[in-house]
Amino acid sequence: MWIEWTIATRFLREGRVQSTLILVGIAVGVAVIVFLTALITGLQANIINRTLGTQAHIKVQPPEEYNRILPPAPGTTQLLLESKRAQRLRSINNWQQVRDVLDTMPGIAAVSPLISGPAFARRGAALQSVALVGIDAQRYLRIIPVQEDIVAGVFRIGAGDTVIGKQLATDLGMRVGDKLRLDGGQGRESVVNVAGIFELGVRELDARYVYLDMKQAQSLLNLPGAATMIDVTVDEIFDAQSIAQRIARLTGLKAESWMETNSQLMNALRSQSLSTQMISAFVALSVALGIASVLSVSVVQRTREIGILRAMGTTRQQMLGVFLVQGALFGLAGSLLGALAGYGLVSAFNIFGPKLFYIPVDPWLPVAATALATVTGILSAAVPARRAAALDPVEAIRHV
Repeated sequence: MWIEWTIATRFLREGRVQSTLILVGIAVGVAVIVFLTALITGLQANIINRTLGTQAHIKVQPPEEYNRILPPAPGTTQLLLESKRAQRLRSINNWQQVRDVLDTMPGIAAVSPLISGPAFARRGAALQSVALVGIDAQRYLRIIPVQEDIVAGVFRIGAGDTVIGKQLATDLGMRVGDKLRLDGGQGRESVVNVAGIFELGVRELDARYVYLDMKQAQSLLNLPGAATMIDVTVDEIFDAQSIAQRIARLTGLKAESWMETNSQLMNALRSQSLSTQMISAFVALSVALGIASVLSVSVVQRTREIGILRAMGTTRQQMLGVFLVQGALFGLAGSLLGALAGYGLVSAFNIFGPKLFYIPVDPWLPVAATALATVTGILSAAVPARRAAALDPVEAIRHV
């Protein structure tokens, strides 16, 4: 291998201009791959965080109710015009046991039962439709850290206290310490103290959510001891669909992942990932063509030298190895420069960019890009290398 290395490095030194140009081309290509991949990954993480920061990864609910159709009497024909049954607010059967089972399932990070239903919020003549959300605060805050989004007062529920959204507070003209009347219908009313005001950044939630203790919400919704939903977060968000299916099979309940409820977001993420892969593929192809063209020209330019080396005893395998080593060196050196340049572009974006989001860099990304470029260099050198190895020494020496 020492002979191949010596000849390959000598050929590269003699063609400094060509070598420099192809190294710059490879470096630019790898830098583009590293920067764009990191950029798209950071953008996706930011979108997912903003979207899922206000919702659970999986929502477990009671199964839908269906109409029970009695079979027709023997010898008769039954004509049926069926309308879908209206879904009423109801509790999950044995939700405490379901909660405990989910706590032990692998891949699940947090579980929080809650009770949610419609109500009206009154203050003087002002009336707003709201969603009551009765929670176990200790569990719920592990899923949605509402306490981090408090803009006034403190996060405190129970004992007659509530926390409401900023938009709802604006619509009702309320401040921390004001009294709010909640009407759950059929004479079920309660006056609560506004202990805190939050801003989740989603207008609909900020205008409708009213957080209460579970017992307060159960009383207002006339569902004593009930939980209408169990929120779940998972360790790996893209495993949510498979875990939701496992929960549905295990419990017989309806389990919807964020991938189902945010199908448009999933399509956008897939499109971004596909575009990144296509760009990387085309950049790798351009790098391969560049290396192959430079080495092909090198074979033509050094035909006489190759013939002399063959006549001096250099074998076909050694000649093949010379050009494969050149391809590997091109790929390795260019990719290392490109990885550094890609890191530089990412750092420049994070420091001097628009500050819309932060781009993290996976430490394995430059390693993968370097490996890809090196393998591409070796493969693209294969055709010129086979051509050089196949040259007849006598004909090569006569070449002008």
